[in-house]
Parts: sequence; structure tokens; C-alpha cells
Amino acid sequence: MTAPDTGLPASEAAVLDQVDHDELLLLTAALVAAGGENPGSTEEATVAVLREACERHGFDVELTDVAPGRQNLVATLTGGTGQGLMFLGHSDVVPAGEGWSSPPFEPYAHDGRLYGRGTTDMKGGLAAIVLAMAAIRAAGVQLGGPIQLVCTVDEEDLGLGIRAFVPSAPRGVFAACVVAEPTDLQTVIACRGDSYLTLSVTGRAAHSGRPADGRNAIAAAARVLELVRTDHDALRAAPHALLGSGTWSVGTMSGGSGTSIVAADCTATIDRRLMPDEDAQTVVDRLLRTVRETGIDGDGITVNLVVDMEMPGFITDPGHALVVGAVEAVADAGGGRPAVGGWSAACDGGFIARDLGIPCIVLGPGGLNDQAHQANESVSIDELAIAARAYALLALRLVGHR
Repeated sequence: MTAPDTGLPASEAAVLDQVDHDELLLLTAALVAAGGENPGSTEEATVAVLREACERHGFDVELTDVAPGRQNLVATLTGGTGQGLMFLGHSDVVPAGEGWSSPPFEPYAHDGRLYGRGTTDMKGGLAAIVLAMAAIRAAGVQLGGPIQLVCTVDEEDLGLGIRAFVPSAPRGVFAACVVAEPTDLQTVIACRGDSYLTLSVTGRAAHSGRPADGRNAIAAAARVLELVRTDHDALRAAPHALLGSGTWSVGTMSGGSGTSIVAADCTATIDRRLMPDEDAQTVVDRLLRTVRETGIDGDGITVNLVVDMEMPGFITDPGHALVVGAVEAVADAGGGRPAVGGWSAACDGGFIARDLGIPCIVLGPGGLNDQAHQANESVSIDELAIAARAYALLALRLVGHR
């Protein structure tokens, strides 16, 4: 039997009827107002808001301390013994910065959009997950497996939350994972990873009038960075259809102690975006081999390159039930049928795919390129509602219900 107004089975239509759009907007706004700038603050207030909402809807909630004022939250809607569906999000936001037309943590609605830091990245996605799970529970659905929200801290910086979560996360419990980052409701099946590297070069100081007496660390670092530029160009020459290529970007550089002194030290920080089949240490080892082969390291010059942070990428088969189901769920929720895509940014989903072996997609309300991390960030209120409905449908179809 199907519901005549939606064309969906009556059991699914009954769940969608339970999605509370008013609460969805209010919860998003409350999460935004809770702040959580990273770096500069903690996620404690955001997690408190999220915990209250999850407990009010009857989920099993577990908090785990990661650092002072920083707790991972896991909220579970229990089901049968079959494999379940994991939703993944984060509680921190990037610093608000300058250029806002109104206070960034005083959310307001205007012309069909909700404004405030984190509306798109990703308080709206978190709220949509909670309301989707709440609708399933309110409809009295007997699930074949669990539905779980994992909300980590520190995604916007060093990934402390996801790194604390994966070592003790249960294996074999979840068949799929949806990362609710902003994708404009496009199903993203491939995601680049990221790494932060520190290049340290040491030389020997001397009077600048006799530079040959010293070993110039800045000059040596420049030669290393020329190798980086060459590799960057080579990577761009062979792009992946969905992800483009790995990239290098030098973020900071400092060295030397005075104009009249041959520089004895130089340090640079580098962002290296990773393809799904790459790991940062292999990238570092390969570059250091080239440094030695070209003779930069030696004769009074020492070059070191270390990995400060790594976030793996992932790619999921476009024919996987998670991907097919997500595309159908978004369409049935009123979001159209955009083609699957790739994401040039990085997210915590790479850890879930790599360390837990769970297939992942990224799917959420809001725009990555036009809203996230920008002044006057906002999200479409209609997209929030579509996301909540799509998450509910996907969970019902993947986890099973009776």
C-alpha cells in the first residue's frame, strides 16, 4: 500500500510525517548559538545542546572526554541484530572572522535561509540527523539494526575527536556511514585526504660578507620547495575524474636571524592534499629521497620533513547500496537527482573508511564552496528539511524495518 500524497510506502510516509520542521530550525539555531570556534574555544556548549535533544528523543547517549571541555558524543537508536547505519558529524566550527553583517553566533532567518557561523558547516547537518532519527522513533519503527550519530570534536583542526573514536569503535556493527558535511544534497562518493607537514632545514651561520663560510638554510629550503612545486605540477597533469589531484601548498615560512648573517635555520609548513590511495608518510619519504638524490641534504645542510597531521581520503563504489540508496532517498525527499560527485576538501569520513572498513559518502545541506568558512554563512531552510527526510528514508531502507 502506498501513501497517495507522496507515492511512498505508507510506512515511509508515516515516518516523514513525524519530521518536525519547526524543531529542526530551532535545533539548528541553538547549535549555532552554542558556538565552538576552533581554535579559540571548545565544543562543550554545542555538545550540551546536542545531548539534550538526543536524550529528549529517547536515544542512548554516550559522552567521551577527548580533552578538557571537549567531548565526543555518540547517540544511538537501537534496533535488531543486523548491521546499522552510522551518521558522522562534528561539533566545532571555524573561527567567525571578520566581515559579518550581524553577530555570527546570533542566528536569524531571512528569505528562506538561516544565517550564522556553522549553519552550513555543519550544525544544520547535525540537526537534520537528530530529527530524522527522532521521526523514526516517533513512528514506532522496529529497526533491523542500529542507527547512530557520532559527533566528534576538533574536526576543523587536528582531528583529535575522530582519532580518539576509531580505536575503540565497534567493528562489524555498521554497514555504511553518511558524513553530513555540506554538499548541496549531492551524494559525494570520493573525498581527498589532507596532511600538514613541517619542513625544517638547518645550516651554518656566517658573516654575510663571506657567505661561503656558512651554509644557507633558506637557500636550501628554496631548493626543496622547488621540488615541491615540480611534484605539484606533475600531480595536476594526471587528475582523477572526481577528485582532481593531490596538491602541495606552502602555508608559512620563516628563517634566519638577520640580513647580515647567513641563515642557519629555516622552517616551512606545508599542506599536502592526499588522494584516497596515498598516505602522508609515503609522500614525505619519497620527497626526502629526491632531496638526497639532488644533493640538497649534506655538506652542512640537514633537511627534515615530518607529518604533523593526516586525514585520509576515501572512495566508494558508485554501485554500492549506500550510494544508490542515498541518490534515491534525496530524490524521494524532494531534493532532485544530482549526479554523484567528488569532494576536494577532507573530512573525518576517511578515518571511518580506512580504520573501520565502513563504506562512506558525504551528504548534507548547505554549500561547501559558497558558504562554509565564509562570513555571513547561511543554509537554505528547505535544504535542512529535505536532508532530514532523506536521512530518514535512507536509514529505513538500508537498516530495514518491519
